[in-house]
Amino acid sequence: MSIVRAFDFIAPPPQRSLIKPRTSGLTMVIDHGLGMAAQRDLLETAGDYMDFAKFKTGQARLYREPHLLQKIEQYLASGVKPFIGGQFHEYVFAVYGASALAGFYAEAKRVGFTTIEISDNVVPLTPQQRRDQIRGAVDAGLEVFGEVGSKDNQTSAAELIDQAGVCFEAGATLVLVEAAELVTAGKPNQAMLDELTGHLDMKRVMIELPGPWIPDVRTCDIELLKKLLVAALGPDVNVANVAPDTVIDFEATRVGLGAAGPQNLVHGERAA
Repeated sequence: MSIVRAFDFIAPPPQRSLIKPRTSGLTMVIDHGLGMAAQRDLLETAGDYMDFAKFKTGQARLYREPHLLQKIEQYLASGVKPFIGGQFHEYVFAVYGASALAGFYAEAKRVGFTTIEISDNVVPLTPQQRRDQIRGAVDAGLEVFGEVGSKDNQTSAAELIDQAGVCFEAGATLVLVEAAELVTAGKPNQAMLDELTGHLDMKRVMIELPGPWIPDVRTCDIELLKKLLVAALGPDVNVANVAPDTVIDFEATRVGLGAAGPQNLVHGERAA
């Protein structure tokens, strides 16, 4: 069934992928505890513009199982892929050891997840540990998103690029770049972005947005980074950690209907 929208004489940018499942222009929404009704409202309103939903940190452990199953099903029914955030994986590894990861993967699959994130935000991994963990999850039948970067220590662009290479080599389908690496004193780190975009296949990389968990980051700084990413990489840039209540607004930014303005104005062109 075709989707009907008002003002259909206004065409989106030709680069923007509007048909799901998308292979670029991916939007990952961060679910920080949405209730079922709020989640359902979000999907009915903005689900066309959502590709992934991250169950933040270890929150999947805290829901009553029927609620967790319902949340997963609601995302899947709307064509949104739910996945477990990397810090839950880090917790299991740090507290119970590598031998417990197989059970974690089995439980993730049992409740309906097909994808997990593997990161080292708070529990550092050696390159070999990162490689082994990603391969272990893939061998268990899960899709893996690898995250690179740290919330606490500044990583060089070369290190991030090397970490991304390890993730891809081990079988990760996407790499997420930790938001804290992309802001300095609350402002976008343009030099870091330039290095990453110059050395990585950005169709396989998602740039995370920062949030209030990062010192000195304000809402205006998050909005500035959104505009910067769309202006630099186009409307089909892959962006993660979009807040649920800003999905429609971010799509407007992608297609030139938001505060950043149309792409032709962003790049200095004017209508005839």
